[in-house]
Amino acid sequence: MTSPTAAHDALRLAIDIGGTFTDTVLVSGEDTILASTKTLTTHQNPADGAMEGAKRVMGQTGRSLAEVTGFIHGTTLATNALIERRGADVATICTEGFRDILDIGYERRYSQYDINLEKPDLLVPRERSFVIVERMSSEGEVLIALDEGAVDGLLTEIDASGAGAVAICLMHSYANPAHEQHLRDLIAEKRPDLVVSISSDVSPEAREFDRLCTTVANAYIQPLMETYLARFADQFAAEGVSCPILMMTAGGGMCTVETAARFPIRLVESGPAGGAILAARIAARAGLDEVLSFDVGGTTAKLCLIDNARPQTSRSFEIARAARFIKGSGMPVRIPVIEMIEIGAGGGSIAGVDRLGRLTVGPKSAGSEPGPVAFMRGGTEPTVTDSDITLGYIVPDTFAEGHIKLDPDGSKQALSRVIGSVLGLDAVGSADGVSRIVDESMASAGRMHAVESGKDLGPRTMIAFGGNGPLHASRVARSAGVNRIVIPPNPGVGSAVGFLFAPVSFEIVRSKYSLLNSMDMDGVNGLFDAMISEAKEVVVQGAGDAPTEVLRTAFMRYNGQGHEIEISLPDRALTVDDIAPLTAAFEEEYRKQFSRPVPGMEIEILNWAVRVATRDSDVPPVPATPAQNPFTVTDTRPITCDVDGQAKDAAFVARADMKPGDHVPGPALIHEPQTTTLVSADFSAHLDAIGNLVLIQDQKGDA
Repeated sequence: MTSPTAAHDALRLAIDIGGTFTDTVLVSGEDTILASTKTLTTHQNPADGAMEGAKRVMGQTGRSLAEVTGFIHGTTLATNALIERRGADVATICTEGFRDILDIGYERRYSQYDINLEKPDLLVPRERSFVIVERMSSEGEVLIALDEGAVDGLLTEIDASGAGAVAICLMHSYANPAHEQHLRDLIAEKRPDLVVSISSDVSPEAREFDRLCTTVANAYIQPLMETYLARFADQFAAEGVSCPILMMTAGGGMCTVETAARFPIRLVESGPAGGAILAARIAARAGLDEVLSFDVGGTTAKLCLIDNARPQTSRSFEIARAARFIKGSGMPVRIPVIEMIEIGAGGGSIAGVDRLGRLTVGPKSAGSEPGPVAFMRGGTEPTVTDSDITLGYIVPDTFAEGHIKLDPDGSKQALSRVIGSVLGLDAVGSADGVSRIVDESMASAGRMHAVESGKDLGPRTMIAFGGNGPLHASRVARSAGVNRIVIPPNPGVGSAVGFLFAPVSFEIVRSKYSLLNSMDMDGVNGLFDAMISEAKEVVVQGAGDAPTEVLRTAFMRYNGQGHEIEISLPDRALTVDDIAPLTAAFEEEYRKQFSRPVPGMEIEILNWAVRVATRDSDVPPVPATPAQNPFTVTDTRPITCDVDGQAKDAAFVARADMKPGDHVPGPALIHEPQTTTLVSADFSAHLDAIGNLVLIQDQKGDA
């Protein structure tokens, strides 16, 4: 990437706070990793765990925080606050006559025949939903002026409701935000302590239900995130950090702390986005066109499809679904995101037996407090990590650099007590069952995600990272039909490493309806000029005068359809000569998704988008693969083979001892400071020219 901190001697720090572990990476220059570490996440004050990790990597290198010239941070705090419902009490203000937008929603049930259907929790009950007289047209013309005289009475009602934050979503404010902005200013003048989010800032797009939900979510977590970000910055400033802290966003870019405090909803899923950025970079360097990114931490597993070194993206996703796998059962949010599927299957996922006698794993996680039973921090329920320890895949001596002591006997006892005693299994049999179920859950999620995207997993290469990704990669790949895996260097802190390659960027979407054949070119070009100027102002705050690139997009559909297809536009003013090539581009993309275009239908455009980002650095050419040499194995460890369930001796290899070309057949455990790669008996592993560990399914596995 190109950034203000990309000088040759730059010292850059990346910190990713997850649900179980906090990952910290210190890098010199563009990609020379000096030190990395994992610390347990401190949920009372996440900055404490981050500071512990920062001091540890500084101590390992003999450097100080005052020398850091670039600092990138990602956190799950925004996500967790929404899922766990730990935000502010929010009131909404809508146009008179539209009080019930949240209750009406899409006017459909997400599960039509479920008589016990649980409605999504959209955070704002009707008694905190307020209205004001005003009205804009869809073209942005004032039809009814804002009733300023009603503001005092409105604030009295909000005070009585106990709300600490307000989400304002007025009709057609995406076309003209004047009423929302004026109402926000009036409230700020009369109630300066009240946090206010307006939809024309947060999500200025048509579709008022999605726009209101996004604004509500932003207002809900804004007080919490403002406090957290200020405390985090102050804590590191007190230790000598003087450079700006940039925040990772869900769209795979970075923004300043100030921008993040205004739009904290863009921080949702920021950690997993860093992992996808890393996988895309590894794919580009290794010359891989079709990739499945596989990121498993202590709490969740994240899978993302990457084609031609670009992660799949989306304009929307759902938060906290009432029915975990049913679309429409959560709170819709419209922001730029890297599209991935995330399931509750990580090292801390709790295993048990349900009332029907079935072995279950997740989605509930032991997290870091109390953590798996083996951590000896008060956990009593067996987890995936306890199973991996019992099967021999995690060796206590090398776990977490020795900073976390493990109790293997405790893991076995918990597995026998909770699972074995019910199903008539010993500890190893219970652990094997847990392992197979969680691996199949992750493989099924990957297959489902691919099918929904119209793609196939078979020809893809899996890029696995995260604390538990390399440990489960060969098992999940086998179930998913993938026969090639790449484990990058420092995989245990992969998302944090990915932060360091993300561009400083900001994306804006605006709604302006137009038919393609009769487009108002001057109006559209003027809209683009305004969006580019606004986005550049945000990017300059974090990137200074670094070179930037502009990506323009139109969201097109046939006249009367409900959803759009994203089509790239040239980076210049549009002219009438662009109508024919844009028509062809839309029909080609429509053909890819739906087999054939619809002849004679007019094409319309609802939304226009701009992304301004610092330019990526050139990816070096892929080096030639060195000749493979058998690696001399001097140590083994007993494991339960995941292929046939038999006890076997696995080669025990330090990744640091391997050189490019070194080849290790499975079964093997290749360990490094923050994780271990399990090379299953039907796989072999070798180190490529750029330091990636490559696993290929090329053995029978039953020897």
